[in-house]
Order: sequence, then C-alpha cells, then structure tokens
Amino acid sequence: MTRGNQHELTCQKNMKKQSDSVKGKRRDEGLSAAARKQRDSEITQQKQKKANEKKEQAK
Repeated sequence: MTRGNQHELTCQKNMKKQSDSVKGKRRDEGLSAAARKQRDSEITQQKQKKANEKKEQAK
C-alpha cells in the first residue's frame, strides 16, 4: 500500500507549492483601477529616474 502513501505525499507537496505561488503574487490590496494606475506610474517614474542617474554616472 505504498502507493496510497505516495499519493498523499504528492498531494501535500502540490498544495504547498500552490500556496507558495500565491504568496509571491502581487496583490492590489483592494485598490481601485485609478489608484493602481497612479501607483504603477510612480514606480515607473522612479525606475526611469534611477536609470537616468545611472547613465549620467557612466559618462
């Protein structure tokens, strides 16, 4: 009856894998579409500013 045990172990492993993948996903924390868009644009601007500063230092 080792097959039954193996099945249980596989099920547990898959459930753990699925729960870990949910932890890593980006959550919107209940933000509206406009708020999400604003947040994303601010993040993009910060990244662009950082990239521009890096380019300036390389010159």
